[in-house]
Amino acid sequence: MEYLYCPNDNFEDYCSGRVIYSGKGIPNFPVRLLNEMYGRAKSYLDKKENIIVYDPCCGGGYALTVLGMFDNLSIGSIYASDVDDRMLESAKKNLGLLTYSGLMKRKQEIKHFYEMYGKQSHLEALVSCGKIYDRIKKEITAEVFKADCTKALPDIKPDIIITDVPYGNLVDWTEETGLSAMLEQLWKISHPKTILAVCMDKSQKTGSNRWTRIEKHNIGKRRLEIFKK
Repeated sequence: MEYLYCPNDNFEDYCSGRVIYSGKGIPNFPVRLLNEMYGRAKSYLDKKENIIVYDPCCGGGYALTVLGMFDNLSIGSIYASDVDDRMLESAKKNLGLLTYSGLMKRKQEIKHFYEMYGKQSHLEALVSCGKIYDRIKKEITAEVFKADCTKALPDIKPDIIITDVPYGNLVDWTEETGLSAMLEQLWKISHPKTILAVCMDKSQKTGSNRWTRIEKHNIGKRRLEIFKK
């Protein structure tokens, strides 16, 4: 896939565990691919600011937090849901970094670690925290809630739905009970111009008569598909 919206760069400031909180079982996602997904999805929208973004499989909120840091000016609000209470607690902490108070609290935590242990990694994290602070031009509101995205979801009417579908030993979905069911529920809560960007393992297949696929790309072991309603 040719990258149109996110040039190759050093994204170490956004590594999980540096400024963004990490945790056991919290999946990461390639920063460049994530921003490319968002850029491609946004290109199909008429609106270019105050965009409502939703991730129905948010995990620890890593992907949405990265997007909020990179695409701070275009995103108006974020919704995040998952079925795992522990993941949702991490998502709340991470999405809190999209506020000045949350980011300053994180900076003080890292500073405390550096004063206690004097590790180079903590010093590098402090530098990254400063870079991210300078990048955030406005705060983004985020709502985190528990939900099974294969069942009923709140009618939030997102502009962009962006998600990395869980697979392997992380989930027991089948095509019928998982991915297809999720696409059905997402269709129900979307408005007529909602764009859906889904990344998945190549072995997974989308099976929905509701959504119209407008892009399909293979990236290593992953497949990216973008749909319109």
